[in-house]
Amino acid sequence: MNIVITGGAGFIGSHLADRLLARGDQVLVIDNYRTGRRDNLVPQKGLTIVEGSIADVDLIHRTFADFRPQVVVHAAASYHDPEDWEEDARTNVQGTAVVTQAAMRQEVGRLIYFQTALCYGLKPLEQPITLDHPLILEGSSYAISKTAGERYIALSGIDYISFRLANAYGPRNISGPLPIFFQRLEQGKGCFVVNTRRDFIFVQDLVDCTMMAIDGKGKKGAYHISSGTDFAIEELYNATVDAMGLSSVPMVERRQRSPEDAATILLDPSRTNDDFGWSVSAPLNEGVPRTIAYYKKYGVKETFTHLKHD
Repeated sequence: MNIVITGGAGFIGSHLADRLLARGDQVLVIDNYRTGRRDNLVPQKGLTIVEGSIADVDLIHRTFADFRPQVVVHAAASYHDPEDWEEDARTNVQGTAVVTQAAMRQEVGRLIYFQTALCYGLKPLEQPITLDHPLILEGSSYAISKTAGERYIALSGIDYISFRLANAYGPRNISGPLPIFFQRLEQGKGCFVVNTRRDFIFVQDLVDCTMMAIDGKGKKGAYHISSGTDFAIEELYNATVDAMGLSSVPMVERRQRSPEDAATILLDPSRTNDDFGWSVSAPLNEGVPRTIAYYKKYGVKETFTHLKHD
């Protein structure tokens, strides 16, 4: 198939591109490299890379018309700075509208979107969170803009799947606690953990499910990709220390979560399990060592977060 991946040089997009290219699909990646890395993709047969913004109307419509994709995987997103509302709106809202209308014009068979679990708010009303949970967007610019993008896709009439994601981690990830733990421990610095729990999903499990959606599994609408289990942040920290093989580390500082912080965020993956026949294959004690091996080889130069932080 001809498949466009927006944000294809980023964490999730590049892993998906690798998988599609390995089976012989034609893949066109669009990325502005704001958070994606050029070395995430190896030049090879079947891969075309277009550098630019998804908010560039002429570029996107021209690229789609030339390539004529059958499936679009929309992984591009602004999350570099939680205070940069203009960029969030430009990329996550305007950019998604542009991509969606280009897909409509080319009569794309399916559009796959990656949505944030922050759409349920910073303090969800139920645990685990079901797909019936109301959308509560006041917590972050990222949640507001990503959900606006999701709504434009739904408005289009295209056959779409919106994957609302747990905390994805794995090689090439530079967002969230794991790369921060590695970066600080590698420098001999101390870390702190907050007494919260989160649902972590290894990137290859996420890609497995996305590949099924590309090939036609699933019904139009939203799904969760999650492990169905929540872990304490301290468990993730301990797994990082073990995977790094450190015999001596600074004492970890344990902090109480803020009143605004949810004790746990756990997504219910039952609809995905049923409709896709999918479940997690890489538990935390397997995924973390594979991620640390990547960080040891390539390093962690910078990290990002979707939320304001101290």
